[in-house]
Amino acid sequence: MTLLITKNQGIFEIKGSIVAENTQSLQHHFEKLLSNGDKVILCIDKVKKIDAFGVTVLTKLFRNAMKNNKIFFIIGKGNKEVSNAFGNVNYILRNDFV
Repeated sequence: MTLLITKNQGIFEIKGSIVAENTQSLQHHFEKLLSNGDKVILCIDKVKKIDAFGVTVLTKLFRNAMKNNKIFFIIGKGNKEVSNAFGNVNYILRNDFV
């Protein structure tokens, strides 16, 4: 499934599905951004589907960023599909950036 990442006013918006087929490239992309900067803000409000691989990758990115004193926000708590998929780790999701 196609995954589209756009940058809008400093926020990376993800549209599509975050599933096993695209999680490796997603992880690589955001690891590179985090290694070159101090802050990444993701908006996953428009993600239609996320599987366990997607949750694992986003959780790993979040934890690695925190470990390295980087800012990594994931906006998407309002997306019920995503919020439900995160289950016990949905604390990493935010309603907004502000």
